[in-house]
Amino acid sequence: PSKDDAFKTSPVNFLNERTLKGTFFGNYKPRTDIPKVVDQYMNKELDLERLEKFVTHSVPFSEINKAFEYMLSGQGLRCLIYMEH
Repeated sequence: PSKDDAFKTSPVNFLNERTLKGTFFGNYKPRTDIPKVVDQYMNKELDLERLEKFVTHSVPFSEINKAFEYMLSGQGLRCLIYMEH
């Protein structure tokens, strides 16, 4: 979604015991989650083909600002940022 998008719902949803929870980065916890993902990658436990369909752009680290532009404009779902050799 773009930064101007708005979420709308009926108050009745909350009367029916529904809840709304906001998260940042999908509630990702870098301190504990990154080591797990690295282990899964090293053990070849990640289905990379399945994950690749969510990557909309791939940019070198030197163009990291371009990745943020894609995200802020709503053009990018996930940007892969790679280190240049």
